[in-house]
Amino acid sequence: MAEKYPLPQLHGVLVLDKPTGPTSTRCLTAIKRLGQKKIGHAGTLDPLACGVLVVLLGEATKIAPYIMEGEKTYFGALTLGQTTDTYDSQGAVTAEASAAHVTPEALTAAIESWRELTSQEVPPYSAAKHQGRPLYELARKGLAAPVKVKDISVFDARAVSVDPPSATFRVRVSAGVYIRSLVHSLGMRMECGAIMTALTREASRPFELAQAHNLDDILADPQSLPGRIIPLDAALPHWPTVVLDDPAAEQVRRGIRIPVGDGFPDQTYALLVSEARLPLALARAEATDGRLRWAIVRGLFGDPQPARRDGTDAPARQSTP
Repeated sequence: MAEKYPLPQLHGVLVLDKPTGPTSTRCLTAIKRLGQKKIGHAGTLDPLACGVLVVLLGEATKIAPYIMEGEKTYFGALTLGQTTDTYDSQGAVTAEASAAHVTPEALTAAIESWRELTSQEVPPYSAAKHQGRPLYELARKGLAAPVKVKDISVFDARAVSVDPPSATFRVRVSAGVYIRSLVHSLGMRMECGAIMTALTREASRPFELAQAHNLDDILADPQSLPGRIIPLDAALPHWPTVVLDDPAAEQVRRGIRIPVGDGFPDQTYALLVSEARLPLALARAEATDGRLRWAIVRGLFGDPQPARRDGTDAPARQSTP
């Protein structure tokens, strides 16, 4: 169907409800076959996981760093008494132990103690790289790789249901946190091992599961894809939007730093758009010669020329949607 009814390249964000089973790459490949040659994502999900997968199309791929940094919310399930090489139920069992000594109170406390963590070990089966090669590739070949440790933030962690050896939980974390590593570390502390058995990403800020679209529905009706896309001018709802009149928009296209209007402090990030809501650039307010001007961080729909500091002032009408 995708080959018979090709779509033009779209520009915007597709919030996909990734199903359990396929890799994130496989999901993107399915969308790519609908004529979307320029495509990316704002944070992968393991095959076991389902939920919010933020797909970036066309010019939206340029805003990936500013979406990927958003905090994530997950609902997951774990089981005590096993350890696997992947830290989840899809891996090979490497150890088993009784969890009879674990009380509901102890398991609840262990889950809530995740809030105290400031770092974690990256799982050996992950897309993180060592000397340019993914760790999962090295692990599958039995090759040694150093243990990588990364800084993390766990803003909230709560047990939802606890019935040892099983439990469900909800966590709100910084970008890049491996939930299966949280579960693995819990198993080590409980001295019986633990594996993640299910995971749903409920939110990848600023997007939530309620906004997500079913992949099968899209593939069954490719012509519905354009109507499911969040346009670029609405893709960063947590950023202020600055609407420029024609003279100011032209200066931005030429790479000129235009004055920042009232109400925007130094180092504020904003999306600059034309009066027709055409995205022009991602910008940051910076002090230049004693005055705040918009410095272009990333041009959209054609990169602007290198920013100049001596541009002619132009009026900028500013609003927040």
